[in-house]
Amino acid sequence: MTASDIKDILVVGGGGYIGSHTCLDLARRGFRPVVYDNFSNGHPEFVKWGPLEEGDIRDRARLDEVFARYQPAAVIHFAALIEVGESVRNPIAFFENNVAGSLNLFAAANAAGCKRLVFSSTCATYGEPEETPMRETHRQQPINPYGRSKLIVEDMLRDLDRYEGFRSVLLRYFNAAGADPEGRIGERHDPETHAIPLAIDAALGRRAGFSVFGDDYDTRDGSCVRDFIHVLDLADAHSRAVQYLIEGGDSVALNLGTGQGTTVKELLSMVAQVSGRTFPVEQAPRREGDAPSLVADNSRARHVLGWTPRHDLAAIVSSAWNWHARANVE
Repeated sequence: MTASDIKDILVVGGGGYIGSHTCLDLARRGFRPVVYDNFSNGHPEFVKWGPLEEGDIRDRARLDEVFARYQPAAVIHFAALIEVGESVRNPIAFFENNVAGSLNLFAAANAAGCKRLVFSSTCATYGEPEETPMRETHRQQPINPYGRSKLIVEDMLRDLDRYEGFRSVLLRYFNAAGADPEGRIGERHDPETHAIPLAIDAALGRRAGFSVFGDDYDTRDGSCVRDFIHVLDLADAHSRAVQYLIEGGDSVALNLGTGQGTTVKELLSMVAQVSGRTFPVEQAPRREGDAPSLVADNSRARHVLGWTPRHDLAAIVSSAWNWHARANVE
């Protein structure tokens, strides 16, 4: 492949957790990831595999400048506020960034003639599960502003496909977890609200312990069931989605999960096994809005993208432990 053959992919929010791992995967495949990020949640030191353009998705002039400079073959859109609790406390900020910002990005891409986009969506668009595993045809009725902001963006993209020929792949994640096994990048949120980093911090003595919210759900051990998917498997799906669009694929919505559910208590056992450490676990009341079980039916992603998750729970937790235990992580 010559330099002229390398396609630029604009990775909006590419300094974040999933975005940076996707840049790593894109570079492995011969693409050049161009990161566009305001670093409100991302990290400049995670930008390692291509150019960096700092900017906000709400800044149309800056977006137009970047599209003109790189003329990307496709866009991957990760730039969103994601903390569910904060979305309840400050819904306006979520709609301003996630909805208005997305519309601004789509307008800039469309004006530049870049009508291929992979969207970082979520199983939170489904709301309370009516069936499990959940298929893409499950009704979408979010129960918080975060999930609703993502659904509104999905609806916009469906209309852009119909009326503008703007094609997109909507990737609905379940529980992203794990890290680059080489420890170059990993999961770092502030504040941290995700189960695996919280449990690992408890094992490392960086927090007092871990709280299990609810032990009376109708599951095999009474704790919630979640579908944990390795971040590198998510990255693989994004790269495949880009290639699918470049090759002329139609717009589609796809679930990204392993199809295997893990209870919170099983997860804690795996963290203890991998770390070789015990840590305090506290039983707490159920949290409002927590579904008993969220597991993906990933058969459509397998069929459309030829995608198969490669990492099991042990690999997920081991890679996360390797990252979080490193001395250079705060």
